[in-house]
Amino acid sequence: MLTLTIFFISLLHLLLPTTTTAPVYNATDIILLDCGSPSNTTSMDGRNWYADPRSIYSSFNDPNSSFSLNASHQEPGVPKVPYLSALIIKSKFTYSFSVSPGPKFLRLYFYPEKYSTFDMTASFFNVTANSYTLLKNFSAHMHLMTNVDVSIKEFIVPVWDNEILNVTFIPSRNSYAFINGIEIVSVPSSLYLRGWETRLVTVDHGRSFPFDNTVTSLETLHRLNVGGSRIVDVDDTGMYRTWSLDADYLVESNWTIPILNKSQRLQFENGTPAYTAPEEVYITSRMMGNDASLNLKSNMTWKFSVDAGFHYLIRLHFCELLAEVTGPDQHVFDIFINNQTVETNIDVFSMSGGIGFPMYRDYRVDNRTQGRDLWLALHPQTGGLVDAFLNGLELFKLNQSDGNLAGPNPDSISSPAPPDSQGPKSKVTSLILPIIGAILGGFALVSLLVSFFVFQRHRKLKDSLSFTSKFFTTKTSSSLPSDICCHFSIAEIKAATQDFDDALLIGMGLAQWAPSCCQNGSLDEIVDPYLAGQIAPVALQKFGEIAENCLHERGNERPTMRDIVRALEYTLQLQETEEENTNDSDAIITDEGSSENTVKSQYISVDS
Repeated sequence: MLTLTIFFISLLHLLLPTTTTAPVYNATDIILLDCGSPSNTTSMDGRNWYADPRSIYSSFNDPNSSFSLNASHQEPGVPKVPYLSALIIKSKFTYSFSVSPGPKFLRLYFYPEKYSTFDMTASFFNVTANSYTLLKNFSAHMHLMTNVDVSIKEFIVPVWDNEILNVTFIPSRNSYAFINGIEIVSVPSSLYLRGWETRLVTVDHGRSFPFDNTVTSLETLHRLNVGGSRIVDVDDTGMYRTWSLDADYLVESNWTIPILNKSQRLQFENGTPAYTAPEEVYITSRMMGNDASLNLKSNMTWKFSVDAGFHYLIRLHFCELLAEVTGPDQHVFDIFINNQTVETNIDVFSMSGGIGFPMYRDYRVDNRTQGRDLWLALHPQTGGLVDAFLNGLELFKLNQSDGNLAGPNPDSISSPAPPDSQGPKSKVTSLILPIIGAILGGFALVSLLVSFFVFQRHRKLKDSLSFTSKFFTTKTSSSLPSDICCHFSIAEIKAATQDFDDALLIGMGLAQWAPSCCQNGSLDEIVDPYLAGQIAPVALQKFGEIAENCLHERGNERPTMRDIVRALEYTLQLQETEEENTNDSDAIITDEGSSENTVKSQYISVDS
């Protein structure tokens, strides 16, 4: 019988083994350059960085093309190495590195701050590596993640014939480029770019795709230790990769369960070398939970932001950890990517060789005509253990046919705009626009919620929510006859509103009351009397959260229609589960009496 012991996940790092032995992979090339630094330095992880000014890697450049400066201010959490100093670049500047043949990790470190009078938060520039365009009109400041002050861009660049890796910085017009640190580490030639002998499954077309490892470059977008703790670079297998947490990308994470089996001895065989990923990746995982009925109605789903117009490589790491799985066909699930069935009947026990045998699966995703989200979903099959699991994930962007890897800067912050020749907008006008947007969005959301709940509340979901449903189609033109539409000039609108007088604003109660009720727990006060008493409290709360998210003032904080539909489908599952258990006083999702917030911070320890 499986022994389940609940711990706080904050103690996970205390239970994981500490890396004390030599790395399992010894890189041929390891170059650390502290750009702009006048002397050699040592970073907090104990690694040594070379000094930069007039180094052997850049001595051939025009002396007037760059200069070194220290950051005028440094946040307390930002390490001094390599972020204290920077090379400020005025015109085209190239670093040239002599390396051995084969693919290389190229990591670029940026700290967008003020350096004397030069504000690097406003810098835009291009970066190339040999024939590949890595960054185009790049803004390091725009690429900062929430609560993170530095930006690290990681690429895999093949270097074969001339054994030279040239990294070139080109400032955009009327701007500067800058760089704080450069890292180059050799990659095993067959780890990611395995050549023509290995073919990947293409998600959208179901056919295999060969990798030409002599011309393919990649950008690392995400590398996750699923269900486990963060793994820092020096605890990697010798390539200094960082493995992040997966919780930020998980959709509806409150009912999934992190798993730890710290006593499991791993056996790296069957084409998965020990340097593929750290052991910590394979002794932790995330599962759906022990409610088979709910699992069959659900998917365990992750969502990632990506650039349209590219192909992507997604690598999924697996290792069966449950001692109760003793043979084939006992723990089987399906994989879906972007609403497409990728692979069915995944039986890690059979495919890897048994318990404790790591393995991975690679898939190529064609996102040239898709949106800016990439969805990964796992769904369990019936029979045996009705659950799905994942240990680790790596997501890479592949270069286009012309060698380009560069995508646009994030939409959340736009590039500097030219001055407004008509002068600043009035305070009232700036208030009306978001209010109108919130009102229209509120009407649309209320209509969607009511229609979705009333007409589908008693519809039973199919056993598999396999991401094969179609969502929405839109039309850009109005379906109303033109002869019944009224058109108002701006002069007429200003006259009717007395030049947008604040006192005449209406409809704000449709945008403020609902969020306040959601926050103070009084949503039942605004429920339609027809539905009163028919909605499970947990479903009502989830409806309120959806509505609150849709009424954010900033458009980039509001969910997409696809996000809303998925959230509503999950809410319907909660409602139906409650209806099936009307005679049971327990909560819909229970874990020994744990609340939703508690479930997020726990994991299950599984010792074989």
